[in-house]
Amino acid sequence: MPNQNGRVFGLTFLCPILDDETLQISHDLQIRDYLATLPTDERSPFALAPGTHVARLVVMDDVIYVGMPAHEEHLASKYLVFETNTDADLPGYLRTLFDAIPQHIDAVWSHCTGYPGTADFDKLLAYMKACQIPTTFFFAAVNDKSVTETLLALQTQRAVAEFITTHQGMAPAQLQREFLEFYQALQSLPCPAAGGKLPRRVIKTGGHNE
Repeated sequence: MPNQNGRVFGLTFLCPILDDETLQISHDLQIRDYLATLPTDERSPFALAPGTHVARLVVMDDVIYVGMPAHEEHLASKYLVFETNTDADLPGYLRTLFDAIPQHIDAVWSHCTGYPGTADFDKLLAYMKACQIPTTFFFAAVNDKSVTETLLALQTQRAVAEFITTHQGMAPAQLQREFLEFYQALQSLPCPAAGGKLPRRVIKTGGHNE
């Protein structure tokens, strides 16, 4: 089904960029300049918006002519391309962006034709629906789990690998006791922050530090 893979949604938008030859700095360059200032770690606007698996914003200048038998074609304007995989459909995810990062939405999309701003959610939703195209391919690393479930799974994977490394050769009875301690401690760890490097959690069991 387009736009959905299990519980994960794929959203793709092509938004025409304003063209004003009277400007000293064109709208597409202003978008590029702003995007270049945004952090890409846990401080990223899309890391602050819950439910974002991946997000990509690029400016598309034109389509490339690849030769025969294709026909040479050109875009009528430059486009802002926004692609994301999320835990919610368009209305739900857009509400998340609307609530979490309206200033960034305005800073980027204010350079696009027909953008209504973030003052009215219904108008913003109608605009994004008009710019949306079907998503039929998903980023390969995105599974059928939520962002929170995925982050917790990655944290567990790393912690278990470190437990195995630091407990090799241990007597079976002691290994069992310490694994039970480890497992209980693992359940109480907070979920890692989205967008950043997976932190190395220290779990102490029977005098061993991991």
